[in-house]
Amino acid sequence: MPRKNSGMWYEVHPTPVKGGDGKNLVYVRPKSGRKMTMKQLEDQCERCNALRYGELNRAFEAFIRVAGRFLAEGYRIETPIGSFTPKLSLAKQVTDPDQVKDRDVRLDGVEYNPGKLWEKAINRWLDGFRRYDNPDTQAIMSDKEKLEQVMRECMKKYHGYITAGIFSRASGLTLYSARKQLNEWTMGDNPKLLKTPRGKEHIYTEI
Repeated sequence: MPRKNSGMWYEVHPTPVKGGDGKNLVYVRPKSGRKMTMKQLEDQCERCNALRYGELNRAFEAFIRVAGRFLAEGYRIETPIGSFTPKLSLAKQVTDPDQVKDRDVRLDGVEYNPGKLWEKAINRWLDGFRRYDNPDTQAIMSDKEKLEQVMRECMKKYHGYITAGIFSRASGLTLYSARKQLNEWTMGDNPKLLKTPRGKEHIYTEI
């Protein structure tokens, strides 16, 4: 049977949960590494929708400024791309409602509900699915000796440091598994790596 040459690429990965046959259940997700930047999106909008370059970005910036003000006042904001609601939490566990004080309440981000809009928009273009033969994460993770060799090769190539992204690309692991393995090497009585924050990510250096 010929392979499909259209449709959304997807990967298959195991979960820790066992199925009825005693084996690990699997889940599917879009192929990793497929990312579009704002610039690429703007280019596409300019080319296909007659928008002037920068118009989309300016609209987003204006929306975020104005919406941020009303979210800060507790409003739920309904838009053509879904709704946005401030998410609150308590700084400590409380069982008596009368004991909740203003100082105990924290902003815990923004909840986004896309509604049915994206489903309709995606289905307009969706031409089925096609499987991407991604590496077996469990098999890769089981060979610790090879993973350490890959890590040291990366350290040499990148002048003494490594990130989860670099290690993911070099090892074939997902970004989550790559980060998990690097963090594992920072723990224990004889850690191999030191983890240091750098902006929004961490860098790992040899000890």
